[in-house]
Amino acid sequence: MIDLVEKALDAILPAEDAGPGQLSRSMRWAVMGGGKRIRPRICLLSACAAGGQAEDAVWSACAIEFLHSYTLVHDDLPAMDNDTERRGRASVWAKFGEAAAILAGDALQALAFTAAARSPRNATAIVAVLGRAATAVVEGQVADLAGIKDPEGVFERKTAALFAAAAEMGALSAEAPEPVAMRLRAYGRELGLAFQYQDDLLDAADGDFSSISVLGRDEVARRVASHTECALAALDGIPGDATPLADIAVDLGRRTF
Repeated sequence: MIDLVEKALDAILPAEDAGPGQLSRSMRWAVMGGGKRIRPRICLLSACAAGGQAEDAVWSACAIEFLHSYTLVHDDLPAMDNDTERRGRASVWAKFGEAAAILAGDALQALAFTAAARSPRNATAIVAVLGRAATAVVEGQVADLAGIKDPEGVFERKTAALFAAAAEMGALSAEAPEPVAMRLRAYGRELGLAFQYQDDLLDAADGDFSSISVLGRDEVARRVASHTECALAALDGIPGDATPLADIAVDLGRRTF
């Protein structure tokens, strides 16, 4: 199923030798350099759970991955997290320079909306959902940089917003009725929160306790379990096959990487 997205991403991105400077190369480096494609998977599976097919949501899945990639490119910048490595290789700014990374991120954000607008059904609504998520992610990064001592509020914007958007965009791509789209959005939100809290536990296991210092390990673990349970509960009454979405929720809560 995810092959549909991989092929579409490759087709939508400009050719490596296209455009001025290193823009195309840096965009491809950001998007096609690995990653688990969790958000596109959620998008495709949400379309299926809503009674549609994965093919209905390919453009939405590409849009959410382009947006996610843009956020990673900018998060890695020296002015943000100053990370020189991403997915086991050099981050975009470390390989191509800061200016190229900023511009690549800008172009990927624009490409996300271009992809969303090509959705064959509910394109206007899908673009609106993507726009709200894009704004939320920026708000979350601002709060994070400001040292806001409210991890759930930061996680709600930085992580859960994209998970929620991925699920809702998948549902809209399948022309799901609003109650179904909202249940899938709720699933994505809860899954995103569980995912980020689990990341905190994994960071602590590697010796980085900064992310759980506010709540403590036991409370973070409790929140992983609680948000996972809420994600599973949100799938009740979904008309299509929601088993793969439930499996993702369980697997992400147990991940060790």
